Amino acid sequence: MAERHGVAWDEVLIDDDPALMHEFGEEVPVLLVDGVQRDFWVIDADRLEKLIGA
Repeated sequence: MAERHGVAWDEVLIDDDPALMHEFGEEVPVLLVDGVQRDFWVIDADRLEKLIGA
């Protein structure tokens, strides 16, 4: 989906980062768009499409 919209994305594993584990450990997976948390637990494909397609 990111490739189709021409946007870059990064997968970040939080296991080795205590700060990220503290912030997001209960909500994995977490989706951040432009640094803003947009989804967690279940990433909704339609919602993601709207967020990155805008």
